[in-house]
Amino acid sequence: MKKIFLYILAGSLSFTACKKDDEVETYKEPEDIAVQNNYDDQAIKKFMGENYLDAQGNIKAFSATDASDDNEKKLSDLPYETLPSGTIYIMRDGAQPPADQAQTIKPEDILTLMVKSTAYLAGNTDGNVSFISSLTIVNTINGSALPMIDPMFYYVKKSVLTAATTDAAKQPSYYEIEGFQEAIQKFKAFNNLPSGSPYNLQGVILVPSRAAFARDAHFPYNTSYSLRNYSFVFNFQVYGRADRPVDQQ
Repeated sequence: MKKIFLYILAGSLSFTACKKDDEVETYKEPEDIAVQNNYDDQAIKKFMGENYLDAQGNIKAFSATDASDDNEKKLSDLPYETLPSGTIYIMRDGAQPPADQAQTIKPEDILTLMVKSTAYLAGNTDGNVSFISSLTIVNTINGSALPMIDPMFYYVKKSVLTAATTDAAKQPSYYEIEGFQEAIQKFKAFNNLPSGSPYNLQGVILVPSRAAFARDAHFPYNTSYSLRNYSFVFNFQVYGRADRPVDQQ
């Protein structure tokens, strides 16, 4: 009886291993990076057609079984702008800071963000281009429920670059996400909301891999996986901004 059980277990493990190998093979990196760029653009547009913003501005996927979201607008039906880098941003109506609180965001600012960021890999499966895998980068909305201060994907401190031990890690582009930097400056920050304030997310930034890390070396952030060829989606509210001390620039 024990032998029979062991044979069954061995067979089960073999099947699982084969299945994992098959799953890994679903993505083949295109030799031509222009092909990946095209995949990114198609997958982002598909994502925008499959998701909407809830009452607090969170990105939600449309349900095939729940009719409660039938009247919600797709992200693709909301006003959005496409920047030269291919980055798309959506400024949520009614969620921006009032004029007397609005703060201009500058390139070297210290930002305080309530944010959820997910990295997505776009691929072609049997002629269907879409996001085929995802990795959570940061999620203060469903996690600590407290905003994060001074994320490196916006600005990396000089001290971090100085302490780096590799040539790649001494470059700002190893940490910073160009498309996010470009798009977030189109928004205004609130005038330093208390960290415990209820959030009302201002919008969405969708960054194709060419405006993120593309195929370059990069900081791993909160994942043990490579972010090579990954696009990024940011859902956020800028609680505040501050001038960066000169010694941190």
